[in-house]
Amino acid sequence: MRDTLAGPRQLIKQLHTVMAAPMQAQDRLNQIVRIIAGNMVAEVSSLYVLRSDGFLELYATHGLNPSAVHRAGLRVGEGLVGRVAKTAQPLNIINPSSHPGFQYLPETDEDEYNTFLGVPVLRAGRMIGVLTVQNRAPRRYDNEEVEALQTTAMVIAEIAGTGDLDQIPQPTAALDIKRQLHVSGAVLNEGIGLGRAILHEPRVVVTELLSDDVEHELARLESALEKVRGNLKAHLSRNDVAAREESRDVLEAFLMIAQDRGWARKMGDVIQSGLTAEAAVERVQSDNRARLLRSTDRMVRERLHDLDDLANRLLRELQGRHSTAMADITGDAIIVARSMGPAELLDYDRARVRGLVMEEGTPASHVVLIARALGIPVIGQAHGVTSMVESGEAIIVDAEGGDVHIRPSAEVENVFAEKVRFRARRHAQFRRLRHLPATTRDGLDITLSMNAGMLADLPNLAESGAAGIGLFRTEVLFMVAPSLPRMHAQELLYRQIYTAAGERPVVFRTLDIGGDKVLPYLSQVDEENPAMGWRAIRLGLDRPGLLRTQIRSLLRAGAGHNLRIMFPMIATVAEFNAARALVDRERRFLHLHGYDLPDEVKIGAMLETPSLLYELEELLAVVDFISVGTNDLFQFAFAADRSNVRVAGRFDTLSQSLLRMLKRIADACVAANVPVTVCGDIASRPLEALCLVGLGFDHLSMPPASIGPVKMALRAVDIGRLRARLLPRLEPGRGNDDIRHLVSRFADAHDVPV
Repeated sequence: MRDTLAGPRQLIKQLHTVMAAPMQAQDRLNQIVRIIAGNMVAEVSSLYVLRSDGFLELYATHGLNPSAVHRAGLRVGEGLVGRVAKTAQPLNIINPSSHPGFQYLPETDEDEYNTFLGVPVLRAGRMIGVLTVQNRAPRRYDNEEVEALQTTAMVIAEIAGTGDLDQIPQPTAALDIKRQLHVSGAVLNEGIGLGRAILHEPRVVVTELLSDDVEHELARLESALEKVRGNLKAHLSRNDVAAREESRDVLEAFLMIAQDRGWARKMGDVIQSGLTAEAAVERVQSDNRARLLRSTDRMVRERLHDLDDLANRLLRELQGRHSTAMADITGDAIIVARSMGPAELLDYDRARVRGLVMEEGTPASHVVLIARALGIPVIGQAHGVTSMVESGEAIIVDAEGGDVHIRPSAEVENVFAEKVRFRARRHAQFRRLRHLPATTRDGLDITLSMNAGMLADLPNLAESGAAGIGLFRTEVLFMVAPSLPRMHAQELLYRQIYTAAGERPVVFRTLDIGGDKVLPYLSQVDEENPAMGWRAIRLGLDRPGLLRTQIRSLLRAGAGHNLRIMFPMIATVAEFNAARALVDRERRFLHLHGYDLPDEVKIGAMLETPSLLYELEELLAVVDFISVGTNDLFQFAFAADRSNVRVAGRFDTLSQSLLRMLKRIADACVAANVPVTVCGDIASRPLEALCLVGLGFDHLSMPPASIGPVKMALRAVDIGRLRARLLPRLEPGRGNDDIRHLVSRFADAHDVPV
């Protein structure tokens, strides 16, 4: 056994000297790779930096041809270096030339090396580059050496963060951060917002990386952790937080993570290697972020946002800083964030927030659900936006077209300002309609209800003029809770919903969890196709204790009310019968033990699987009502994952095949005298809503913001004339008619606003 590397602490001390010495950035990097090579007893040590075009450029080397610096490199995924960058994981191998990913770079005059170790250089979980060592003698580096190289990579990442690397002349084109920029993203909540950018929780730059006083740094870390925990506890006791069930649940989940001793222990271990408390927090969170970002599980990625938030809070405590406050910003604000948790959005002053832009985010993200309830336009997947904008700069969120305009010209601002004024006038028209019925010009009455999932949604009942809640997604309570909500907590929430709804009807959908909505406190199942896997009623029937607890909570909360329960993802009539039997069992139990029961209980099914179309008559014989979930029905009918941007827009929701399917459902429900509602996204767009009513549906449920536009369109249309144009196009043998174009022309010709 050799003296492995005189210990990681010796390497840290040498790096500390180099960091403190006055020298040019390139000289500093050259010194660092020489120190690494000496400590690792390696013939070669090299640093590759990731450019904006995806090229890993050789920035410094000891042992390779020095003329290759800033000339040689690889793309992400190419060669062993590219593999490390792609996976964000260390690669420690013997005989690298025999590895299938090996690629020779002739510019480097690279000899035959029999040992390779590469580690990612990560900053806040983002790939900065790759650090490597190579040896001629074949051997595998031990864990202590891998740890030392990772610590060194952390130091290099922070050099990159200071802008020191920008001083090095190299061919990468620098971004002109002051010019007008346009970034495209995904529309997660529609609307338009203009304002000044607020960088959400701007990342704390860690400048002090190395420390010789381990005990002092450990004490600082523990003190900061206690302050973060205390602040969260104080936040939980505030009246405005206590009044928000969802934000309280999220903060309780944050507190559980902050109290996790395993998280603190990892940071303490990093401090032991010679880093400051701040550097330890940054190092552990970068590792967490790189690991969790590789997960395809959306719930796992949502938890990453919690960890990011806590790491930032901890860094601010360590450096004695406070978060950016809305009070420091004048005028309207657009929040720009890499990611966000729902509680973080609730911290902002809603009256001043005009939009939210995120580099991440999906339609199912918790923060998007909150933003919808608050009426805030959201664009997600705006890659790189946080590095393109500075706090206080003008920014426009066009969450209709999916565009973000940074530092827009006066002409562009004027155009969007007029759009905002136009939308405001339209919304004023919608508000005037909220007390009027959704009656067509030829006298057909349509019921418009709203979809909801949180208590924060309930004020929208009166504001939108909704007739009731056609779909209450009960799983949202479970998704934001730190642990499985007990029966009392569920019952309390359902009672609050009844109180807020007043005389308006509410349809509760039982838990639609599983698939992409995995609860972190329940055991997870690894599935290749989770949308078609163990989810919703399938999970509920296989774990009847979970479903029975929810049913009993609903029955107890519904005492004195008319209770409507709906089961999701029903694929066979047998599944519905099994679920209904659980309701009957719980009703008998509560009656036997003297509990008050609902005045009436109606039990329905979500129709969102094509298989039910072939048991439709049998289903209608046993249900009290059905609700058509067009989101899943559409994706299952076309075998097109609605979360996959490559195929989600490939098929039109107004295609003949889907409309024929929906027409069959509407006709069968009328014949069986069974009430039917359409509650998928298709009901929320005026043009599609006209088609649904034309097919025979008279009850639609949608987000509250959609009720005004849909009602305005319905009140302007003669549905008899529309049916005369639409229904013949659905007859067999008509070919592939463009239904969307047909209905659009009809609306234009008859002055129907769509």
